Amino acid sequence: MELRHLRYFLALADAGNFTRAAAKLGIGQPPLSQQIRDLETEIGVQLFHRVPHGAELTAAGQAFLPEAQAAIDAAERAKLSAQRANRGETGRLSLGFTASSAFNVHVSGTIRRYRGRWPEVRLSLIEMNSKGLMERLMRGEIDAAFIRPGLENPREVRLKMLETERMVIALPTGHRLAAAERLPLSALAGEHFILFPRVAGLSLYDDIAAACREAGFELVVSQEAPQIPSVVNLVAADLGVSIVPASIAQIKLDGVVYREIDGPPLVARLGLAMLKSQRSPVTDNLMSLLAQSEGG
Repeated sequence: MELRHLRYFLALADAGNFTRAAAKLGIGQPPLSQQIRDLETEIGVQLFHRVPHGAELTAAGQAFLPEAQAAIDAAERAKLSAQRANRGETGRLSLGFTASSAFNVHVSGTIRRYRGRWPEVRLSLIEMNSKGLMERLMRGEIDAAFIRPGLENPREVRLKMLETERMVIALPTGHRLAAAERLPLSALAGEHFILFPRVAGLSLYDDIAAACREAGFELVVSQEAPQIPSVVNLVAADLGVSIVPASIAQIKLDGVVYREIDGPPLVARLGLAMLKSQRSPVTDNLMSLLAQSEGG
């Protein structure tokens, strides 16, 4: 039994006449009659009484009618579901992000626009450091991740870089340097730094260390924090100073101030990572939003 048999049956049941049903279907009357006979032969019952001016449903035909309509409706829903999935309007997206990237306007804005445009996609958000996210990505446990990328990334990963973000200095409010509006990195020589573990941040830790070295001193880390936002809490507790992405300055805490870096800019890199083999409508739509954001 094919869907066309059901459509022909429904058209004839609605029209009550072979000529009108054939015209509605855009086929000749003889082919319609043959298809109905084939359907009745396959089922093994007569679905229509042939009467002088048309065709009337038999008791079997009356019973078959709602089931045939349900089958056609289900087939149409299946087609629409497949089309929507192909456009990335449904499905599931597992998206990772680092604690610091959540403060970046490109990340939060992309997630907000994605949810607004494709609300029926089941969006699962996972927060973790860059190293952990990259590992989960490589194992296929997440579809994509906003990470602080390393200088070298696995060949299997494609990376869409976002706009770089300037870094700022975080100081305890009572620090001797807090009164200045801008500070050269060299002013931090001899200070005890609070940073996240080097293994967690891929290249960001090394970028900060290299900038300090360029400014004439070696970075001395006296305290590590699991994530960049945690760094701010420890600075506010007067345990040391730090250098953080400028978006982290949204964290307003008593006991901490942020100061611009005077001199060569120090920037934090951010990118959307996914496996090159991971091509699906939902991830393609996510990538398209980033491209539109750049274009706008």
